[in-house]
Amino acid sequence: MGCLFAIVALITPRFILILLWLFTNYLNTAFSSGWWGLLGVFFPPSPTIAYAIAQNEFTTVTGVVEATGIVLIVLGIVIDLGLHGGSGRGVARRD
Repeated sequence: MGCLFAIVALITPRFILILLWLFTNYLNTAFSSGWWGLLGVFFPPSPTIAYAIAQNEFTTVTGVVEATGIVLIVLGIVIDLGLHGGSGRGVARRD
């Protein structure tokens, strides 16, 4: 059951990115091209989603990302590192 949870946790952000790319214009407005946002499927997806939200929702009139957007991007990085690094502790405990 734990492996199933890990697989779902790793696939869900990628699935959300694909849905955003296919059915909305959200990634196109955040990046210069929607293809850059789709690279988040292969690279860390949580910071990619956080950056898209920060660019679309938390920008000033001049186009600069606000502090809330920066916090959101950092949170996306922490979430992604937690998804990939959390399994190392469980393996060390089993030995």
